[in-house]
Amino acid sequence: MNFEVKSWTDPQNGLNPEQVRQAKKNQIEEETGKSYRTIFQSNLLTLFNAINVFLAFLVLLTGSLRNMLFMGVVFFNALIGIVQEIRSKRKLDALALLNQPRVSIVRQGKEQIYSVDQIVENDILILRTGDQVPVDGVVIDGFAECNESMLTGESDAVLKRGGDTVYSGSYLEAGKIRMQAVLVGDQTYAHSILRHAKREKKYPSMLRDALDTIIRIITFLLIPAGLLLFGKSFFISHASLNDSILSMVAGVVGMIPEGLVILTSIALAIGALRLANRKVLVQELYCIETLARVDTLCLDKTGTITEGRMKVSGLEVFNGYTEEQVKEILSKLFSVLDDQNATAMAIREYCPRQEISYQKKIPFSSARKGSAVIFEEDAYVIGAYPFLVSDPDPEILKKIEDYAKQGIRVLTLCLAKEDLKTHFKGNHIPVALVLIQDVLRPNIQAILDYFARQDVTIKIISGDDVHTVQAIARKAGVQGTGIDMDSIEDVEDVVNSHSVFGRVTPEQKRDMIKVLKKQGHVVAMTGDGVNDVMALKEADCSIAMGSGSEATKNIASLVLLENQFSAMPSILDQGRCVINNIQRTASLFLVKTLMSLGLALMTLFLLDSYPFIPIQLTLISSLATGLPSFILTLEPNTERVKGNFLRTVLSRALPGALCVLFGILSVYCFDRFGHQNLDHEQFSTMCTILAGCNSLCVLLTVCKPMTRIRFVLVTLMIAAFCVCCIVPFFQDWFCIALDRLQPIQILYVLIHIPLIFWFVWFVTKKVEKLPL
Repeated sequence: MNFEVKSWTDPQNGLNPEQVRQAKKNQIEEETGKSYRTIFQSNLLTLFNAINVFLAFLVLLTGSLRNMLFMGVVFFNALIGIVQEIRSKRKLDALALLNQPRVSIVRQGKEQIYSVDQIVENDILILRTGDQVPVDGVVIDGFAECNESMLTGESDAVLKRGGDTVYSGSYLEAGKIRMQAVLVGDQTYAHSILRHAKREKKYPSMLRDALDTIIRIITFLLIPAGLLLFGKSFFISHASLNDSILSMVAGVVGMIPEGLVILTSIALAIGALRLANRKVLVQELYCIETLARVDTLCLDKTGTITEGRMKVSGLEVFNGYTEEQVKEILSKLFSVLDDQNATAMAIREYCPRQEISYQKKIPFSSARKGSAVIFEEDAYVIGAYPFLVSDPDPEILKKIEDYAKQGIRVLTLCLAKEDLKTHFKGNHIPVALVLIQDVLRPNIQAILDYFARQDVTIKIISGDDVHTVQAIARKAGVQGTGIDMDSIEDVEDVVNSHSVFGRVTPEQKRDMIKVLKKQGHVVAMTGDGVNDVMALKEADCSIAMGSGSEATKNIASLVLLENQFSAMPSILDQGRCVINNIQRTASLFLVKTLMSLGLALMTLFLLDSYPFIPIQLTLISSLATGLPSFILTLEPNTERVKGNFLRTVLSRALPGALCVLFGILSVYCFDRFGHQNLDHEQFSTMCTILAGCNSLCVLLTVCKPMTRIRFVLVTLMIAAFCVCCIVPFFQDWFCIALDRLQPIQILYVLIHIPLIFWFVWFVTKKVEKLPL
């Protein structure tokens, strides 16, 4: 791919301010997170909020202002959701800004540091060893070894000189160049790959799908149920207009799980905020839940189970040299050489630099696989043994092969016996083998053991030699067999029978993810290069390292900003916390929803009027649903996620809803066949007490296993409900006419309360066995 340079920029002076202002910016119009406008809209402009406002308006027309108290729940739900999401957004935006890459740009003859989104077309950039190329361009001065593995998957560095093209996503292993930016923003080669990969798709989420199903069904039933309730009360039962409106509002308000969606957003936002505090950038909220359900985790070797750096693990010396002499030679060599790759840095850490004079240095290149320094008295070469020595010794070759099987990279240090100015390869005398190996991440064994205990299968996938990958995998605690994918055409034949994969191409990575998903697995994938983009796109949950390419970080649902693989268990725990807590709160909300749907049917076909007014349902939902749901949503809860979300929620909500319906039916039968002649106020009071006790019983059920905070929560809610039923002031406010009940009616209610606990427990056990 060659670039057409429209106009050349003065390489020494760069662009002036006017040219910068007119040039195309290196910016991509993409929504990287929720805007403040979106946050307010998603929390305020909802269908349920609109219905609640309309119902509140109808109640206002009746003049019964206290029955509008349900709007307080709606208001505080929305307020808490907005505050939490804004708090989370600010933290995530600050992290993204803090970790934005920077680059040296020459403008008006001065070299200054700018963020990459401030680059413009035709800017002059100065890149040094270790820098990542931020845009596509042309080298106009200097030379460098460019590693394009993040684009191509090939690890060999490519020499770049004046006139050569360089691509965004590659990085400099050695050298220094001055380049002119030609293609910026969405025109770059790396972004063309990203654009192809970042198709419109939703990350899989059982939680989101279940909530969408619940909301769709309730929305479909809401309006006709409300109209029928009003018609029954006003036209058939001949209640007053005000009473008919209040009865209808109570029935419809009860069906609305007003806080469920908002509390889900809060739980996800809190999870994202907690991960942000651990320097994990969450770019797709529902991926937190997905990771908690992952059963297969595909890991790259470099930068994931290893730190991405090397260390010298030992020396094997020859021809009368001692280790101290070899260390001295290495120190002299790498005090002169400018190489900044992982190998060079490992040797410098092993042998500190010193001041030394020399005649000539020959930097490393991918063509000669080595580098050299000519000193005044002698010269030394270091690199890959077969590329240094004309007649390699079979014994040394065998040693190198054996070390490679152990995951150890071997460099050979030789005393030069040829004129290096004309012949790099020659009859050189081996001095020592320098043994270098990847540095495993701290506690990597404990982390992978943790996933193994959670029944998460680990797959190590790498483009390196399979022997090297398998040796490192074993050190990390992954014991499965390895396979060289170089000659494998159908990945489906090997993806389950092996745990370690070497020489894997980008296409094979993608195909492996597809096969695993096809087999019903929930797959997470980690990556850092553009060559990982296709696989990351296919994964159910994609995780990028902070040091990876911009393309990888843009497409990933999670970014480990400091490459902290140790955060993975925390991410898993946060996912579990989100699902477990939302399951608890959803079941509380759905008790009221299912109960109201059932009561609407009972009212239409059996009861004379709806047994509740809005203020009574507000009391029940506040104490048994609203306040507890916020506490449970914030509670740490890392229990292992089990079962289907919708089935779990319904199994907890359905018994409570059925119990309320049977309780109200029981009161109806007691009134009809017991000749009690209950008026609406007495009937409503008995139903409110039974429904409240029932809802608190469900709260008790979902709080199992009981912790100290759950025990305090349940105790306070029960005490508050008792106070509201007994204290005259609260009786008047919530329309509970306990003083108007006869002793036999109070006894009837008291007998029902222990039956409620037994009934909820019994039905819960039965519902859990149903194939929902």
